Amino acid sequence: MILIITTGGTIEGIEYTSESENEGTLVSIQRILQNVNISQEYQIEKAFSKDSRFITNEDREILQEKIVNENSNLILITHGTITMIETAIYLGKHNIDKTIVLVGSFILGTDPKSDATFNLGFALKTLQTLEKGVYIAMHGEIFNWDNVRKNTAEKRFEKILN
Repeated sequence: MILIITTGGTIEGIEYTSESENEGTLVSIQRILQNVNISQEYQIEKAFSKDSRFITNEDREILQEKIVNENSNLILITHGTITMIETAIYLGKHNIDKTIVLVGSFILGTDPKSDATFNLGFALKTLQTLEKGVYIAMHGEIFNWDNVRKNTAEKRFEKILN
């Protein structure tokens, strides 16, 4: 079974400028998965609901503990794109013996043109094919936690070229 851990972010329709503006998620990951008729067995748990700009290392520690204490070896994390790489690095450095994929969207999950549905479906499939480790799955590409950067101008993630 796949465990999907939600943390908030654009994929869940969260867009605000200060932490005090948090009104909770507007998009249900469950509803997205039902709408595209995912048949893979999964469970959804909320870790927290934040714009990723406000995710702290204490939040990442909560996330790590949740992952380590989970029976499933397949973990999908929905996450805001602003600090997705920081969370991937945090988890990657802990060498957790599971397959962990982070996914998000650049366009609000509430927008009909959102990339949320595609990214979520791609990440779910990707999760089932990868070796243990930490990855980011966005826009049809897979990135290792230690070889990725965000190109804000192009609204995409890219491999770091040495």
